[in-house]
Amino acid sequence: MSKSNKAVALKYNAEQDAAPVVIASGYGEIAEKIIDIAEQKGIPVFRDDSAASLLCMLEIGSNIPQELYQVIAAIYCQLLQVTSEIKNPDGLPAVRKE
Repeated sequence: MSKSNKAVALKYNAEQDAAPVVIASGYGEIAEKIIDIAEQKGIPVFRDDSAASLLCMLEIGSNIPQELYQVIAAIYCQLLQVTSEIKNPDGLPAVRKE
């Protein structure tokens, strides 16, 4: 992995956080470790170099600024779509038995 690789981990709890919070960020080996931990824990990983570049400038523990809300919302929507496709590869509606 090259030094130019970067990764940022965000958390968001609607009851506690005004906006998503940066909980980890780094370059090179640190970025690789962030991604490895996320993948081991089943946390979705979204690869977007420009978003990662912007988010890496933020301090750990800080909320993302309002200017990035749209970017993060778009990423979150794509993650939800991918997760839905993985859980339901046929595209058929889920049927629940009561």
